[in-house]
Amino acid sequence: MSTSPQTETLGFQAEVKQLLHLVTHSLYSNKEIFLRELISNASDALDKLRFAALSDAALYEDDNNLRIFINFDEKKRTITICDNGIGMNREEIIENLGTIAKSGTKDFLQALTGDQAKDANLIGKFGVGFYSSFVVADKVIVQSRHAGTLSNQGIMWESDGTGEYTVTNIEKEKHGTEVTLYLKKDEDEFLNGWRLRNIIQKYSDHILFPIIMPKELNEEEKKQAKIPEEETINRATALWTLPKQDIKEEDYKELYKHISHDFEEPLLYSHNRVEGKLEYISLLYIPTRAPFDLWQREHKYGLKLYAQRVFIMDDAENLLPGYLRFVRGIIDSKDLPLNVSREILQSNKIIENIRLGITKRVLDMLDKLAADDKEKYAKFWQAFGQVIKEGPAEDFASRERIAKLLRFSSTHEDKAEQDVSLDDYLARMKEGQDKIYYITADSFLAAKNSPHLEIFRKKGLEVLLLSERIDEWLTAHLTEYQGKQLQSIAKGDLDLSKLQDTAEKEKQEETKTNFASVIEQMQKVLADKVKEVKVSDRLTDSPTCLVATNDGMSAHLQRIMQASGHAMPISKPILEINPEHELIKRLKDEQDDTRFTEWTDILFDQALIAEGGQLENPAEFVKKLNKMLLEVK
Repeated sequence: MSTSPQTETLGFQAEVKQLLHLVTHSLYSNKEIFLRELISNASDALDKLRFAALSDAALYEDDNNLRIFINFDEKKRTITICDNGIGMNREEIIENLGTIAKSGTKDFLQALTGDQAKDANLIGKFGVGFYSSFVVADKVIVQSRHAGTLSNQGIMWESDGTGEYTVTNIEKEKHGTEVTLYLKKDEDEFLNGWRLRNIIQKYSDHILFPIIMPKELNEEEKKQAKIPEEETINRATALWTLPKQDIKEEDYKELYKHISHDFEEPLLYSHNRVEGKLEYISLLYIPTRAPFDLWQREHKYGLKLYAQRVFIMDDAENLLPGYLRFVRGIIDSKDLPLNVSREILQSNKIIENIRLGITKRVLDMLDKLAADDKEKYAKFWQAFGQVIKEGPAEDFASRERIAKLLRFSSTHEDKAEQDVSLDDYLARMKEGQDKIYYITADSFLAAKNSPHLEIFRKKGLEVLLLSERIDEWLTAHLTEYQGKQLQSIAKGDLDLSKLQDTAEKEKQEETKTNFASVIEQMQKVLADKVKEVKVSDRLTDSPTCLVATNDGMSAHLQRIMQASGHAMPISKPILEINPEHELIKRLKDEQDDTRFTEWTDILFDQALIAEGGQLENPAEFVKKLNKMLLEVK
């Protein structure tokens, strides 16, 4: 790194280098989006200045006519985007242009395949903001000065998009930022005023601030070297304040792309004006896909908040519960003061009421989608289902509504696709069935093939198959639906008496009596491993299974907690045996105590493996099993 009092040459952050290499060598076809991204950045800078100036009008520096100016120079092969917004100082320009603070970047870079065409598509999915400049330019110069600083505190950033960039102190009379792109040889299409106008009107017509360009001159005016007048290219209107009938669907979609930096269209949207005790406008979008950083702790979520059309903040997370963090959009309130801060938002009654209204609105949107378009809802569930499952724990008041939106796999069709609602389940319940049965496991196949399902399959009782980590959290907080209790089939006693006839009940009691001595002997062998051994009401094909106690933690949840680094107290399971199985019958007849002990240990270990557990001593298990196999005649 070389430095001087005026100029400093720095290396890009490693992730930026990788991203820039992808961008500069990209086959990405939608190159024109670079202008949308730069205009969006300029708009954000103007928003920030207007908000900061509410408490310090001197930041305007006698120029409160906020605007974005765009020009091009055919001879120099440059395009310039200039704003008189908040601007950047030296530290900010290094932070904003030399590093990527965006969470999810690591996930994005790991998703790269090396296939240029596929990776180009990832650019569209991830969004690369300012760095999209290098799709069309082989050199970019940024000149900026933070509002409220001296004219000699300007800063210039320059890079060719490879490994390094330079920052230089400069004199800059006006605050704000000017970005100049030096276009690559084959990008002449963008050195055309009409082409640039078309891009602006296509992507940025909704930008609140005027986007200005010099008027196009005719041939005669060019000969006379006439200085062109300026004209505003966009409508510069807050789209959400317009009546719905005056807004085209394309306008809604382009505004979504602007506020979300998503390159795909939204799955659905809702535009509403609320009047009464509170007055606010909401424009809410459900994305088509989950962002890379949805599960990152540092993920910023929330809606853009405006007060009387004045921008207040991005990512106002207090407006949404966490389980709806994927929702994007705009809230414009007439009741909030313009000087509202994040601290005030945390305990503001207006915000609380708006949050309740927005939550209801989003749940209404999803209800309608689920009812009207099952295919589209399935797409939504695939992207955001695990997030919605956080809802019952977080939002008790809306628990029943959220539960209606949940989708699961089940034994009804035994497929991994989660398309069974709780209402579907209730509609198929057997006469006399009073519970909603489910099982949790490490994977769909483990759940589908669990021995705990055997009696349920025999009797035609549907069981929900839950195999996501969040499912344990969900079932801990969603304990009933429509008056029906949710019951794990791998915990506690099963009460299927209402579904049994008298003969079945009598036979069951007789069997328990006949196997009392076997159970007593097995309990002695397994005293350190199980709480109890009992005859099973669950098994029809397997010899044994392990069951958690009613108040105990499921084996699946114990494994999740241990994998997360939590020290868990030892919770002994119950071992259930199937008296109709040949191995159990043979065990009952076994007279040799040593062989009885070895068979009992093997049957316990088999049950542990079947429910996804790990053996303490796998080698010993194999040794015992091989010995028993050799003894079988």
